[in-house]
Amino acid sequence: MDAILIPSHNLTLKKIMTIQAVLIPGDGIGPEVSAAVCRIFAAAKVDIQWLRHDAGLAAVQGGSKSTLPESTLAAIREHRVALKGPCTTPVGTGFSSVNVALRKTLGLYGAVRPIRSLAGVPTRFENVDLVVVRENTEGLYAGIENEITPGVVTSLKVATELASRRIAEFAFRYANDRGRKKISVFHKANIMKMSDGLFIRCAKEVSQKWLGKIHYEELIIDAACMRLVQDPTRFDVILMENLYGDIVSDLAAGLIGGLGVAPGANFGDEYAVFEAVHGSAPDIAGKGIANPLSLLMSGVMMLNHLAVTRDLPKLKIIGDHIRSAYDRALQDGEKTGDIGGKLSTEQFADAVIKRLPA
Repeated sequence: MDAILIPSHNLTLKKIMTIQAVLIPGDGIGPEVSAAVCRIFAAAKVDIQWLRHDAGLAAVQGGSKSTLPESTLAAIREHRVALKGPCTTPVGTGFSSVNVALRKTLGLYGAVRPIRSLAGVPTRFENVDLVVVRENTEGLYAGIENEITPGVVTSLKVATELASRRIAEFAFRYANDRGRKKISVFHKANIMKMSDGLFIRCAKEVSQKWLGKIHYEELIIDAACMRLVQDPTRFDVILMENLYGDIVSDLAAGLIGGLGVAPGANFGDEYAVFEAVHGSAPDIAGKGIANPLSLLMSGVMMLNHLAVTRDLPKLKIIGDHIRSAYDRALQDGEKTGDIGGKLSTEQFADAVIKRLPA
């Protein structure tokens, strides 16, 4: 385990740390964007000790027999919070998803993906401000697949009342805590009457506790996606089961400029993991051109989470400073190539740092 010490500017010699958090740099461009985020946090005067642990290909290349080493899981269990870069998942063959395993093992049942228009990142839409909440532990991603006869494979979609009700309660609490006024449930219960039917039944029952505070609606997912790309501003919080949430959260990111400008978090009752939502992009790894913004935005979400759960309101203030700094950098045209700019990873980090309070 490596510890990356990030002292605040006025404590450089003493290196007094008030927070410990697990850092999983990830694969491909992960180490580059992670290093940029750590540097921005240091400049923002976050007193933090990053405890580095690997997952994915990086873990195997480091000598682990597992893509999700027990030491990594133990560190998250101990410190209860982690910031994670992208981890490679092979398509069709090879090892299973590290992200899925992490969520299942740690009970991270609630995925949250805020989708917000950014000044300086022009898209077809303006004033997009919605949140995708995704059930993270079951559905088709339970990974129960069988070849019942040569050339015939079945996949089992798992839906339980426990998980369906739990994610609905999470979504309504999240919406209420943040002043959101509407929850839209996307489903396909007209076809999958039992599994998706169970999901919307639980959501509707939970919604009754919030009558007069939060409006509730149900939409069949194919028609809902059409409405989403026609006018995303009609949506506030969107609640879905696992597969739908995975697809729609990426679709929604496309409304604001892509996966490079969208953050993500995974919450459970005990632990929280904040992550870049894009892939490991091995084709550009090592070139210094990756956009660190997704991981940086997820890091700000982590600061906000810690501010509440550990009663450290200063972290919310620092998070707001970082958010204002990257907003201003984008408005000033200081961007990486994926969103129309010319800056390298490190140059974008410099642009954010330059706009932080002295």
